[in-house]
Parts: sequence; structure tokens; C-alpha cells
Amino acid sequence: MSVYNAKIAGLSGQKDLLSSLNGSVTLVVNVASKCGLTPQYTALTALHEQYSAQGFSVLGVPCNQFGAQEPGSASEIETFCSTNYGVTFPMSEKIEVNGAGRHELYNTLTIAADAEGHSGDIRWNFEKFLISRDGKVVCRFNPTVAPDAPEVVSAIKAQLGK
Repeated sequence: MSVYNAKIAGLSGQKDLLSSLNGSVTLVVNVASKCGLTPQYTALTALHEQYSAQGFSVLGVPCNQFGAQEPGSASEIETFCSTNYGVTFPMSEKIEVNGAGRHELYNTLTIAADAEGHSGDIRWNFEKFLISRDGKVVCRFNPTVAPDAPEVVSAIKAQLGK
């Protein structure tokens, strides 16, 4: 199944955010505003801006399941991201990524394993999934891997070259 078939609303109320990304290379990241990893927004924004003209997008997915580090409303999250980090990439509605309420998008994503062999539940904020243009999960990166780490950038470039 293509990841782009999952239905998820945008933070600003768009009904089907993923369909607008279909055909792009997308880095899906569960995000939070009050996390020690929140400064990754800077590198995520830079990646989005650097490669968007080539058909790449970051998709931020707010989640409050880890230490209640994303407690804000949609407008509070949007204001925080734009004011503090100049976020220009699309953001989805706030969802659950683990447990009985896990969003269908993450049912598909969590099947993939990262370089350490971890699959299944999301471990923390800022876990990253690289999605190919045809909606397949190409890579999974643990939360502490920086968005601009060489392995992430090379995987993005490889997908953009296809």
C-alpha cells in the first residue's frame, strides 16, 4: 500500500494532506514543541527548502504521546513552528503514533525497520521515515539521527535521483 493513500488532515484543516504529496519524496517526522530534539526543526526546514524544487517535502506530524511534549492546539503548534523555527513544510493534524489509537499512516510506517533493526512502535519524538515517490517506506531513522546527517541526506538524494 502507498503511504500516500492514508488520509490525514493538515494542521490548518486541509482534508487530505498526503494526496497533495503523492509523487514527492517525503520525510515524515513525528514532531513536538517541548522536546530536547525540537531544534531539529531547523534542519528539517533547511532540508525542505533545499530540495523542495526537486520534488521533496518534509511532513511534520505533531504527537503528544511522548512526555506530553506537544500539548498545544493546532493554532498554537502552527504559531510556535513558524515563529521559532520558520517552518515552511506541511504539518498534519496532531495524531497518535502508537497504541490502540495509532493513526493509519503509522500502521504502515511502523512496519519498516531502521538501521539498528528496530521496527514497530515509535520510540520518541522526531523519528523519521523517508517515503519514495510511489509511497513506499525507503528508510527509517531513529529520533537522535539529525535530519541533516549524511545518511539521511544521501538517502534523500538517492530517491530524488530516481
